[in-house]
Formats: sequence, structure tokens, C-alpha cells
Amino acid sequence: MRRALIVIDVQNEYFTGNMKIEYPPLSVSLPNITRAMEAARAADIPVVMVQHDAPEQSPIFAKGSDAWQLHPEMTRHPVAHHINKVYASVFTGTDLAQWIERNGVDTLTIVGYMTHNCDASTIYEAAHKGLSVEFLSDASGSPSYENAAGKASAEEIHRVYSTVFHTGFAAVASTGQWIAAVREGKALERDNIYMSVQRTLK
Repeated sequence: MRRALIVIDVQNEYFTGNMKIEYPPLSVSLPNITRAMEAARAADIPVVMVQHDAPEQSPIFAKGSDAWQLHPEMTRHPVAHHINKVYASVFTGTDLAQWIERNGVDTLTIVGYMTHNCDASTIYEAAHKGLSVEFLSDASGSPSYENAAGKASAEEIHRVYSTVFHTGFAAVASTGQWIAAVREGKALERDNIYMSVQRTLK
């Protein structure tokens, strides 16, 4: 097993901009992201830093703006690779797939924002490419949504997506559980769709 830690879009937009993360609170997720980065460095796991780019006139992630900048905490940690992207999935329009192959990586650990958008897109694509995926649910997060289709709280969005991920797309765990698995050289266990449904029928 060769892991890589993929740190997705930990940018000021989610802290001080128009897209503030609500759940889990930033006071929980940010320290856990840095904990994961420190544990990765100690275990010689390469870290890939991802940054989302939007046009300069965009209300969110406008390239060159303060909101577009990485959170200051991210700049304190060395990374193996930096990716700028314009789509939700870190794979789309980037060299991530080539970097993974070049470095013999077969397991991606996903942290950062947002659970249901860039994290989800990357998790699904990685799983479809045959990679093992891990998602640290307390090192990620969501805002609340409301549109013509309905309304959902940040907690609902994050919880539901985490539950769906764990049906086979990714092994969902806390940062502490992941760090313990890294230290022991073990993989995190995934569940499956069948058992996830069967448990609701009992």
C-alpha cells in the first residue's frame, strides 16, 4: 500500500469568504487537516496540495484574490506536489493521474473542502480508476444549501455523503483512526452497499 494525502481547496474562501464551511466546524476540521499533514510527513506519505481557480470576476475563488489564497496554515507544511484546478474533481484537467502513476500510489486519503463537491467528485473518480480511497470525515466539511430543489443543513449534507462514501467508494474514518492505521501500516476497512442496506431492514 502506497498512500498519498490529497489536501483539497483549503483556501480562505471557506474561512472568511462567501462560502464558509459550517459542519464540522472549522475549529475541528482545520486542526485535523494539519494533524493529517504532519502524520503524513512523519510516515513519508507524499502530500498533494490542491487549489481551486475561478475567473477574476467570480464571486468565489477569484484567482489572485485573498479568498483564493491557501489558508496560512497550509503554507507552513512542505508538499510533494501542487495542483491548480478549475473543475470539482482533482483529476479533471490536471496531472494528478500521471503523478499517481509516477509515484506508485494506490491509495488516496482525502481531506479538505467541500465534502459533497470537490471531495465527492475526486472520491468517485478515484474509485472508478481502481484506486483505494480514504476519507477523513473530521478533516473536511460542508456549508448549508438552499435552492429550488430543497434545503439541507451542512450537517445533513456532510453526514449523508460520508455515509454514502463508506458503502464502498471510500473508507471513512476520523483523523485519529487514520493516524493509528498509518502508524500500524494498516489499511482502513470499507463497508459495502449490500450490508449498508441490510442493516436498515433489521
